[in-house]
Amino acid sequence: AIKSAPITTERLPYVPSSNDRLLDPGVARANSAPTQEHPHGTQGTWHEQHKNQTVLQQHCAYFDPDNDGIIWPLDTYRSTRAWGWSILLAAIAASIIHFGLSYPSNPSWIPDPFFRIWTSRVHKNAHGSDSLSYDNEGRFRPQLFEDMFSKYDVEGKGGLSIGDLLRFHKGQRNAFDFWGWSATALEWTAVYLLLWPEDGIVRKEDARKVMDGSIF
Repeated sequence: AIKSAPITTERLPYVPSSNDRLLDPGVARANSAPTQEHPHGTQGTWHEQHKNQTVLQQHCAYFDPDNDGIIWPLDTYRSTRAWGWSILLAAIAASIIHFGLSYPSNPSWIPDPFFRIWTSRVHKNAHGSDSLSYDNEGRFRPQLFEDMFSKYDVEGKGGLSIGDLLRFHKGQRNAFDFWGWSATALEWTAVYLLLWPEDGIVRKEDARKVMDGSIF
């Protein structure tokens, strides 16, 4: 950080120490989502069941209950209803998600009339103005996930409050990236509604589990 650029002192990145359990945080992981606290990501049955999927595909697996690699709008609707969301909220979420994410993942240049999402190509939906914790191939980047909390968890409470999330959204916005701004806002609103933390703080470990889908 330098004093002549105050933003660099306000938003300090994650700097690994020699004692950190997380090794090589700058190296993207194909099928695990590690952090300092969980350097091997989610283990046990979850890892065994999903070790042949990228972390982004793992995130999507919950919405593909028959595991056929295709997520229908009805799949997303039923999945969010299972969280306790209302009929209206689940319908709105499914509509927005599939309207925005179907075509980039479509293996054909012809738009899909059913607005399905193909998990084999879900990495095509990568966008800017977010934490960039997923790379363009669907891998997980520990450094950038850690950066999100290092920069925006200003009180060191181990998570992000609504105020922190608003600062995160503002701080990560790229110029004229209206799609990225909107997608990030909707994604983190959905995360907050899913977790609905009693103290108002989205814990780092819960956010990590959202990234690899194990929390679903």
